[in-house]
Amino acid sequence: MTKFIIEKDFWELFPDTQIGIVLAKGIDNTGESSAEVKDMLAKANQESRKFLQEPIFSENPVVSVWRQAYRKFKTKKGARSSIENLMKRVEKGKEVGSINPLVDIYNTMSLTYGLPAGGEDIDSFAGNLRLTQAQGGEKFIALGDEEPDNALAGEIAYLDDEGAVCRCWNWRDGQRTMLTENTKNAFLIIECVDSSRTDELREAIEKLAELTVAHLGGRAELAIITKENPELSLD
Repeated sequence: MTKFIIEKDFWELFPDTQIGIVLAKGIDNTGESSAEVKDMLAKANQESRKFLQEPIFSENPVVSVWRQAYRKFKTKKGARSSIENLMKRVEKGKEVGSINPLVDIYNTMSLTYGLPAGGEDIDSFAGNLRLTQAQGGEKFIALGDEEPDNALAGEIAYLDDEGAVCRCWNWRDGQRTMLTENTKNAFLIIECVDSSRTDELREAIEKLAELTVAHLGGRAELAIITKENPELSLD
């Protein structure tokens, strides 16, 4: 049985974190996004400006809460949360564009709710997927890179038996487990470190599941991972 496990050393740093999971099984991610999905993403780009009310970018809550989180563990210099990276593009007027249907759907949810979101191909995992502190040296080649950029000791990362899946918590995904047109079974995730936003997290994860099935078929299983319930079967 393959599992997703958030380990003790993570909870010691972030005891109140809640992480929403959608297991999307039997989906069809081939081809480019439909006009409807592209339109949803375009609208989400515009609507996400509601999260940028402060004149200083880093003082906007959706950014600052993750800046504070990233100070609690070892990171590569310049690493920022995925939601900060998206919001920085929005601030600069550089719209988050279409990649593939599933990525477009989770980016739509990320922009709509101001929460980090991501996804991986379940069938590419080597053993269990773990969110934990890296020992250092776990193999990793980021999307778009040609050379390895392995994990640092003490870094919070998603790991499996073959190496790092996503570095610096939700900063950068790796090539080995990326979502592609061949993905049939996907691990989708939305993360929340702000305990005041748990209702929004649940709404976001439910909407993510709904949109994924509506546009890509298959079926979806939902879960919220907490310190009290730190494991989920991926089978």
